[in-house]
Amino acid sequence: MGRAKEIVMKVIPTKVATPFMKAHHYSGKVVNNSTLHFGVFLDGSLHGVMSYGPSLDKSKIIGLVKDTGWNEFLELNRMAFDSYLPRNSESRAISMSLRLIKKYAPQIKWVISFADACSCGDGTIYRASNFVLTGIKENLNLAELPDGTRVHKMTLASNPTSPRKELGGLTFFDVTGGTYNFKKYLDYVGATPIPGFQLRYIYFIDKAKRKDLTVPEIPFSKIDELGAGMYKGEKVTFAERHSKVTPEE
Repeated sequence: MGRAKEIVMKVIPTKVATPFMKAHHYSGKVVNNSTLHFGVFLDGSLHGVMSYGPSLDKSKIIGLVKDTGWNEFLELNRMAFDSYLPRNSESRAISMSLRLIKKYAPQIKWVISFADACSCGDGTIYRASNFVLTGIKENLNLAELPDGTRVHKMTLASNPTSPRKELGGLTFFDVTGGTYNFKKYLDYVGATPIPGFQLRYIYFIDKAKRKDLTVPEIPFSKIDELGAGMYKGEKVTFAERHSKVTPEE
């Protein structure tokens, strides 16, 4: 574990978490409904942030684990770490945050998170942190704008009446006729779909809830079978990355 044992975790305010996340997350963006931010400190300075909050569409997520109350699960919806942190810091930080949630928010039974295998990785850090893989699907909802900016359909759908810069001040609904048709938006703005996969992981804080999972657990080997492997933004299989020593994602 080395110096990873020396990291210190503190709850930090949004005004501290947001600039760090924008500077260090590959998307350069934050999730606006994040409500709980953990700061990861080493040698007295902030070197990582993990943001938790309700899922954007809780009604679609809650059914993954039967008999879950409306406020009994959270989403780990953003995390970013700088290069100062030593190896294994990321998985240790996740473990520390989950223990704190268990202690101070005992109503939370499980945590969901998604790995972006279009732009980043297939979830090495989740597997190292004992998350269960529960979904692998082709991601058709991410696109690159002509200026290189990336946009997700969920971002548009969550604020469909807000003016957008790339649309010259028009809204998502303006260019789609009041529908959630992502293709109409892509055609209008000249965006290019980004092929890849999204992987869904769940961590059971309450271990007894694992038996209530309503979808099959997926073996990690399925990632390679479906060609969904990605590490640090590069398409790569498990076999290829394990043939050499690589730092933790």
